[in-house]
Amino acid sequence: MSYLVLARKWRPHQFSEMVGQEHVVRALTHALDSGRIHHAFLFTGTRGVGKTTVARIFAKSLNCETGVSGSPCGVCSACREIDEGRFVDLLEVDAASRTKVEDTRDLLENVQYAPSRGRYKVYLIDEVHMLSAHSFNALLKTLEEPPPHVKFLLATTDPQKLPVTVLSRCLQFHLKRLTPVLIAERMRFILQAESIAFESAALPLLARAADGSVRDALSLLDQVLVFGAGQVLEADVRSMLGTLDRGHVLKVLERLSERDAPGLIAAAREFATHAPDYDQVLAEIASLLVRVALLQTVPDSLEEGMQEWEPSLLAPLASSLPAEDVQLYYQMALMGRRDLAHAPDPQTGFEMTLLRMLAFRPATDAAPTPGAVAPAAINRQTASTSTRTSSARSSASPTISPASLSAAPLPRASASPEADSAATLVDENDWQSLVKALKLSGAALQLAANCVLRQREGSVLRLLLDPKVSSLRTPACEERLTVALSQYFKTPMRLDFVAEDLPASAPLDTPARRQAQAVEERLNTARADLETDPTVRALKDKFGGALQADSVRPLL
Repeated sequence: MSYLVLARKWRPHQFSEMVGQEHVVRALTHALDSGRIHHAFLFTGTRGVGKTTVARIFAKSLNCETGVSGSPCGVCSACREIDEGRFVDLLEVDAASRTKVEDTRDLLENVQYAPSRGRYKVYLIDEVHMLSAHSFNALLKTLEEPPPHVKFLLATTDPQKLPVTVLSRCLQFHLKRLTPVLIAERMRFILQAESIAFESAALPLLARAADGSVRDALSLLDQVLVFGAGQVLEADVRSMLGTLDRGHVLKVLERLSERDAPGLIAAAREFATHAPDYDQVLAEIASLLVRVALLQTVPDSLEEGMQEWEPSLLAPLASSLPAEDVQLYYQMALMGRRDLAHAPDPQTGFEMTLLRMLAFRPATDAAPTPGAVAPAAINRQTASTSTRTSSARSSASPTISPASLSAAPLPRASASPEADSAATLVDENDWQSLVKALKLSGAALQLAANCVLRQREGSVLRLLLDPKVSSLRTPACEERLTVALSQYFKTPMRLDFVAEDLPASAPLDTPARRQAQAVEERLNTARADLETDPTVRALKDKFGGALQADSVRPLL
């Protein structure tokens, strides 16, 4: 007796046996049970998801001798003949091999005749998008108004190529790609029913390689049964598919978490002995990092049945790698895949990606572990640069803290209004830094930036608003500013706007005014540089031109 491949042997014969297409099964079952059956159905989806299978079950439901329903009996002569592919009133056509208009006309010339055996004459046209434009024209009229005894079932992997006139005449159902979990569960069920020995860790590998297609998964399962002499073992699946040993991938991340540069390169060069596809290696690393991130943040979201990476294997890695490092490594793995084509050779590109992960890992206060990438010269240079940067930042804008805005008495009146205005300012640098730290936006930010701080008394901040922009003081903006200050100081704060008459010669030194002055200084510098630029001067001398000062704009 000839061998029947698993994809054909385990093809569903009832809607209840379909996997992962509940939305389509539900709609078709309701239509059959209620008698509201359209004359044309279009089933779309990628390869191997069940388009033709659904159409055949639907044809059985229409012609079952027990009556039209969503549950055909499967034992009557009509059901058995449809399962065996010899039912005279089910006309299956492969449009890829019959694209000519003459083929379509020959197919439809008997459409007006009643069915010979069944209740309906069913036309099942697979890969219908392959028909020519003339074939669609020949089909269109019959598809729109077929005889009552005719039903059209169309299937395609590329519905975008169908004319809209055809699409509008069909009920469309999109069959989804199946998840690796569902495919692995289906293979487990078949292997148990066939009494075939298997390792659970092999099924996720096959499921992912199937790329959403049950038929491809069962074809791979047939292949591994031949490869493994009737068994499904993880090592055989990896060898057949050319996938990597998970231990090697895990070792790379362990060396990264330890910041062990020599060990990392040694682990990377272990891959070279297997002549791997380094794009696939980086994809495996990225996939593992995703599972580590899920284990760190949402451990319950890990799919049951995907036993290739048990949480117990990843737990040490999830606890030793900071979450920000996991995200950084994942992004670099994706970038590394993109850059492989530009590397001197794939192995060099792969190793450079790993070294980049190590080099750009955020620095910690802990002492570096042996073998970590932390040369003394680089450390000294980094420390020196950090010191200079910190000093510059301190002199330009002191760090603000709640304690620095301590309570201060209101200043006494002075004989000179200008002197009094200057004396009443309470460390403008502190207020400017505080405004930046509040992370405000919009009108609330403008309100804060156009104020100066006069005094803090406990939870009360007394602010002086620039009279020119008094319209910024609205209840909504005050509330947003108050909330932001309360969150910053971690205590409920209250704002008290102080009214003072200031002379025009002494405008408020607000953060907004400081920013405007800085922009103006940059503009003046840029205009002066342009005026003295040799090219500009040569153009002015040769053509008698002039520099339009208003055309110079700051680069933000």
